[in-house]
Amino acid sequence: MARKLKTINESRTILSELMLPGKANPAGNIHGGEVMKIMDNCAGVTAGRHAKTNAVTVRVDELIFHEPVRVGQLVICESHLVYVGKTSMEIKVTLKVEDLHCENPPKTALSAFFTFVALDSDGKPTEVPGLLLETEEQKQAYEEGRRRHLEYKKRRNRA
Repeated sequence: MARKLKTINESRTILSELMLPGKANPAGNIHGGEVMKIMDNCAGVTAGRHAKTNAVTVRVDELIFHEPVRVGQLVICESHLVYVGKTSMEIKVTLKVEDLHCENPPKTALSAFFTFVALDSDGKPTEVPGLLLETEEQKQAYEEGRRRHLEYKKRRNRA
């Protein structure tokens, strides 16, 4: 039986949240762990939408802090699938910040690739649908994700 395919847009996720003082350090910057949690939640929704089952975070790659996140800013977290293996899903996550009191466009504050594994009801890895790639950009991103996946497997096997 052929593996079911889904488009990237079927599981694309956008979450937003206003940053409040309880998540900040004394200087008014939001703790890195707080924004990483938002990113993980956003990626988790994408993984769940795609797999239609529980999925867990197994790896975070290339987490880059581009800009500080400050109290009073709106964070807009966007995630979409880049690559899927048999049971794993690589998800690109971008977190932008928007100042609600000026006309400046949102700026990218963080970016990363999150890898999730889908689990069945017994907590064992289970197969996920494949990706139906619709654009050249998606095909290129898929190949880059595949390369990262293979490099990780090679490193893991050496350990």
